[in-house]
Amino acid sequence: MKTVRVIISVIALVILSSCDQKTNPQAMLENPETRKEMMSSIAGNNNYMTEFMDNMQGNAHAMQMMQDNQKMMGNMMQGQGVQMMMKDSMMKKNMMQSMMKDGKMMGNMMQMMHKKGMMSDDCMKSTMTMMSDKAMEMKGMKK
Repeated sequence: MKTVRVIISVIALVILSSCDQKTNPQAMLENPETRKEMMSSIAGNNNYMTEFMDNMQGNAHAMQMMQDNQKMMGNMMQGQGVQMMMKDSMMKKNMMQSMMKDGKMMGNMMQMMHKKGMMSDDCMKSTMTMMSDKAMEMKGMKK
């Protein structure tokens, strides 16, 4: 009877100790289903998404990828996105300072505004002249 108790106790300890599994985040992200579920959870939760965006803003590679993504930049410029940003004076100031430092982003923004009729031909030419006078290269802009 004592032997049976000892064997059961050992088995119980082995089972309980095997429940304490350490998770490897990298291994979890390599599984497409788990990765998709994690991304959906982040995108669907305000706090997680805010934290994610803060992390992206602190990462030069992530910021470059966002600026190079024409679809994302276009979506941000449509609808209420820009109007919401422009209502927040600090956000507007930060956005304008970022654009002034990045000729490619500025060029993309101007082209999009021109195509959508938000900027006239004269305004476009005038702005391009001003930017070239300030030695700011606007990549992708046609004179």
